[in-house]
Amino acid sequence: MSNKQSSIEVNVLLPEGKVKPLAGGRSLLEISEEVSTYYPSPIVAALVDNKLDELSSVVEGPVVIKFLDLTTMEGMRIYRRSLTFLLITAVHELFPEAVVKVEHSLSKGLYCEIEKNPELTEEDVAAIEKKMWQLVDRDLPIKKRRASLREAAQVFSRQRFDDKVYLLKFWKKDYLSLYSISNLEDTLYGYHVPRTGLLQRFALKYYRPGLILRFPDKHDPFTIPPFIEQPKLFEVFREAERWGAILGFDTVGAMNSLIKEGQGLDMIHVAEALHEKKIAQIADMISKRRDKISVILIAGPSSSGKTTFAQRLRTQLLVNGIRPYPISIDDYFVDREHTPLDESNNYDFEHIEAIDLALFNEHLLQLINGEEIEVPIFNFAAGRREYHGRRVRLEKNQPLIIEGIHGLNEQLTGSIPRDRKYKIYISALTTLNIDRHTRIHTTDTRLLRRIVRDAQFRGTDALETIRRWPLVRRGEEKNIFRIQEEADVMFNSALVYELAVLKGFAEPLLKKIGPSEAEYVDARRLLAFLSSFMPLPSRDVPSNSILREFIGESCFFA
Repeated sequence: MSNKQSSIEVNVLLPEGKVKPLAGGRSLLEISEEVSTYYPSPIVAALVDNKLDELSSVVEGPVVIKFLDLTTMEGMRIYRRSLTFLLITAVHELFPEAVVKVEHSLSKGLYCEIEKNPELTEEDVAAIEKKMWQLVDRDLPIKKRRASLREAAQVFSRQRFDDKVYLLKFWKKDYLSLYSISNLEDTLYGYHVPRTGLLQRFALKYYRPGLILRFPDKHDPFTIPPFIEQPKLFEVFREAERWGAILGFDTVGAMNSLIKEGQGLDMIHVAEALHEKKIAQIADMISKRRDKISVILIAGPSSSGKTTFAQRLRTQLLVNGIRPYPISIDDYFVDREHTPLDESNNYDFEHIEAIDLALFNEHLLQLINGEEIEVPIFNFAAGRREYHGRRVRLEKNQPLIIEGIHGLNEQLTGSIPRDRKYKIYISALTTLNIDRHTRIHTTDTRLLRRIVRDAQFRGTDALETIRRWPLVRRGEEKNIFRIQEEADVMFNSALVYELAVLKGFAEPLLKKIGPSEAEYVDARRLLAFLSSFMPLPSRDVPSNSILREFIGESCFFA
């Protein structure tokens, strides 16, 4: 390194807000080693002038560097991606003929299937974990190189990654970044840590027919959370896999090929028919218990399509001679001055005690017992409940239907016996993969839905939606995910084709976010992700589709 290079100064933003000037002209890894003691966990990446970069990159300066450790969302995302690559490498070395399929999240881990003959056993999983630790102990470099698309296709064909070859046909750039551990080359469409020795926290769990790759989260990067069984959630994912088999694809490359061949409309029709069939089955299950069920509760995280689902369920219940009556939880908010406060001393409207539980339960019991009540209307501008003579009395075969974030929480409807309630959990549980090694995060699908909806109907730009998203996610973790297994049934609102439609709406919104904004990193990540999809026109989406709740022109909304 020349004296001129070493004199180039870079400014490192430290966690406590201080700025530390250091010599540039070096790799980010070298620079990170000088400041690692300031960070609570290992550094795995960096923002260079607010653009995400990996530690193997050399910075010439003058630049501002903000290092990312495992307590950051992007840092943990890179760590988990590298762990997945480590798993794939270990399987390749032990079972060269096996096919690794990274499926979906489960109990704060990643469920994967290993297709091999004979089928995967608990002993195989123990051997894979042992091999992974051996690769970590060797502290191997995770090398990066740029390859032409032709060369990348040759590499993938040689390694029998045919799904990746498919996707290259639709790749927008004329090159691809390949990473390697030992003798295996792959790409998981994102940055990696520079060395295997950084991957010090993980575990494998045999979970027939596959395994779960377990890892820490950013709130405690040194501890792997306890495993919690989620049989209902797992079955919903398995159901989605069966739907994928009906549609004939499970990766974006294969879907793109069908769209290119002109089969996009059939894809939409079949996906929507699967939704309708499932909703009808749920209505039939409720109908079989019509003499017992008095309250139908629908809950799920943001942008799951709860409102449209409730309308479509109502239609199917009407077919069965059941006429549900909707009650809005929002009308039972306490007056604004009585709303609980969060840790920042702001009103916490997602807290269950933001609802007047006593009045809500009193009214539920009166309605179920055939009494007439006057339903309040919450005036959001004034911040208080008002009464305008809206009187309600239920008739026979008229259960209440309630949709909201706390629907699964027994505290919401504590006065109603459990066997008189039917609880439905709804979420967009994406099972389509970019390729077999690269999953699509369910939270990204919901975020894209929300970005499009907020821009269409709430006058909120993508920048503000992304900025608010961590608070939304925190509320979901607190109020929904921990009790989702309390549901009687789960409904997966994800549509396998939807990202090909959302692409045309979301891309222009995301491109407006400039590099000076902290949300620029997420915007670029989402844009890169959407670039993998061939577009589908929104005109082909049925007017009663859950997707219409986000892109507009729904038959259920004025």
